[in-house]
Amino acid sequence: MLKNLYLPDKFFWMYGSLPPLFLLSFFFPLLFLPTLGLLGLLALLTLTDAWLLFRAISPVEGIRQLNRVFSLGETQEVSLSLKNNTGLSLKTILIDELPEQLQIRDFLLTTTLAPFGEKTLHYPLRPLTRGVYHFGYLNTYLFTSIGLLHRRLLLATPEEVAVYPSIVQMKKFEFMGLHRLSATEGLKKIRRIGHSYEFEQIRNYVPGDDFRSINWKASGRRNALMVNQYEDERSQQIYCILDKSRLMQSSFNGMQLLDYAVNTSLVISNISLLKYDKAGLITFSDKMGSIVKADNAPNQLQKIMQVLYREKARQEDANFELLFRATNKLIHGRSLLLLFTNFESKQGLERALPLLRRINQTHLLLVILFENTEIVHFVEKPVQNLQEVYHQTMARKYLSDKQEMVQTLRQYGIQAILAEPEKLSLASVNKYLELKSRGLI
Repeated sequence: MLKNLYLPDKFFWMYGSLPPLFLLSFFFPLLFLPTLGLLGLLALLTLTDAWLLFRAISPVEGIRQLNRVFSLGETQEVSLSLKNNTGLSLKTILIDELPEQLQIRDFLLTTTLAPFGEKTLHYPLRPLTRGVYHFGYLNTYLFTSIGLLHRRLLLATPEEVAVYPSIVQMKKFEFMGLHRLSATEGLKKIRRIGHSYEFEQIRNYVPGDDFRSINWKASGRRNALMVNQYEDERSQQIYCILDKSRLMQSSFNGMQLLDYAVNTSLVISNISLLKYDKAGLITFSDKMGSIVKADNAPNQLQKIMQVLYREKARQEDANFELLFRATNKLIHGRSLLLLFTNFESKQGLERALPLLRRINQTHLLLVILFENTEIVHFVEKPVQNLQEVYHQTMARKYLSDKQEMVQTLRQYGIQAILAEPEKLSLASVNKYLELKSRGLI
């Protein structure tokens, strides 16, 4: 009983007011009896409060309801269900033992339970790292309307939840990409420039169609222009390549660049499989990491997700020569390679550029660079003094260098995009659909 008994501030304020009154009673004897009576009243209230709180073995029951799997970077809702087994109105203070990865030190919920009543509380969590999250006990502190004592109960047994790459984001882009209902979301619907050799159907000509696709025989029979429609090529190899070097440890909105790349890789892999392509994965830094050969087997997406779940950034620089040798040896046939990497200077790109060009000779290489949104916001702020002018000038030069990197890659025939971390999936999916619709892969 004593280990679950807690004394709140009200207890100390009430009992702490008695010693000054007893001290004054030495000078004013008439105060002694009222002060003594007040002490007796407080003692009676304390005993009554203790009896009300501890007379029931289990006055309150509670459970924590969690999703079986959390999605990285997505807000998750946790529910706490409480049930009052007594005929008293109980006030409660709830302190949930949250996973250490969340670094939340001030979690506190308060509520009142009606006699024999039930209540469900909700609170949001946003996991920013992958891995296993350990939830401890739900510490529940009960007190009555008297409020001189608190009783602690340990509810909701400890449990673990795995945080995987964002399944929520994957499903969102699956719907947007396949159902083409995304005009307001930024996903582009791109008109085909050329066509593959996978014939689909003959349909009526509409302005903008490639005149080379006109079927003159069908047009003559219908007395109207008809065109051949072709499907996208299928069973093409799509590899997401993740740079796990130290530059991918930069954090934006609490998430590392590597984690943004992990979420986007899952999105691209899912859409490519739904487009009947083969999805694969390669990770590297100073040494080769995980390799999932491109395939369209039913369990391919699950295999890729399990690999992405375990990937961690390293402290060393990326070895692009090692990547070139790996792609040369492991990837057979022309493939689309989406390389998620980060260069902080033009010199870094110049060192890697000869190897990227050699990779692009065999495959279609798409280099995806990250835009530093914090520097963009800093540049837009009004300056107050000469020092801030200097800092903004350097920031503008950094942003200009990033744009030059993209232009340099494109000059050498390498596909490249510069994307904000929060919009990485959107930009990557758009580019994949564009390359596919143009028949470049």
